[in-house]
Amino acid sequence: MTAQADLKDLTLLGQGATRPQRKLETFPNRHPHRRYTVRLETNEFTAICPMTGQPDFATIRIEYIPNQRVVESKSLKLYFWSFRNEGIFHEHVTNVILDDLVEALDPHWCKVTGEFAVRGGISITVTAEHTRPESGEG
Repeated sequence: MTAQADLKDLTLLGQGATRPQRKLETFPNRHPHRRYTVRLETNEFTAICPMTGQPDFATIRIEYIPNQRVVESKSLKLYFWSFRNEGIFHEHVTNVILDDLVEALDPHWCKVTGEFAVRGGISITVTAEHTRPESGEG
């Protein structure tokens, strides 16, 4: 059961999605003793090519094994939305997403895959992965 204390840091859930935010909110993992995988995916990701200004469309797939924190999905939606008008290369945005998730979650493991739509006859898929160094503690 979700405890009321689990909700105390969530400011976006239950509020209207009026603007993008580069803020990932998290809540406590109630099962830190168990290694399980969380998978999140959207096919609505957009950013802008920094050279041409043309829109880039992608499916972004996130898989991670939580440690002490779990990402809240509405904050992730608003986080993705914040890239909509940003000029950024595919390779860089995929790694930025991974870095931001690692900072927010400190997961045991995380992988971000960006499957970018064909443009100029070429599709690009970028996969970035992080593994948490073992500390010797359970």
